[in-house]
Amino acid sequence: MLIHKMQKRISSFPPIISEGSKILILGSVPGVKSLEMQQYYAHPQNQFWKIIFKLFEEDFTADYQKRTEIIRKNNIALWDVIDSCEREGSLDTKIRNEEHNDIRKILREHLTIKAVFCNGQKSFKNLKKILGKESEIPIFVLPSTSPLHTVSFDKKLAEWEILKTFL
Repeated sequence: MLIHKMQKRISSFPPIISEGSKILILGSVPGVKSLEMQQYYAHPQNQFWKIIFKLFEEDFTADYQKRTEIIRKNNIALWDVIDSCEREGSLDTKIRNEEHNDIRKILREHLTIKAVFCNGQKSFKNLKKILGKESEIPIFVLPSTSPLHTVSFDKKLAEWEILKTFL
């Protein structure tokens, strides 16, 4: 008899966004550590925050409140493409039965957003399902900041530099 493990349904966080947001960075869905800490990109080996702080020449901090202040100060909105899904662990490849966030609505309500940046391929593929092939706003796929994406920090940072073009 084959027994299936029941997969746990997880949910993303509300967006970090302000009236002056000029770009939107989209992840896929929070990983285990992020869900546990209730913080975007909480895994200590995820390079998202290190990249953001380096790009904007800020002193790195683990203080989540200060991290979100840096995002807002630099007119960046942050969210996930997936609202909820079933997944064991943190791997994007394990995501099943996903429901998407209303990305169209956030772009309609925040007309100051001029570009969308996807943190990795899963986010990009899901965003294309939501917005279709033709998007009125430029969409860029950036190398994932996940520790599983083994591109060097310097190479990731160089590609993430494009954010500053739209700010």
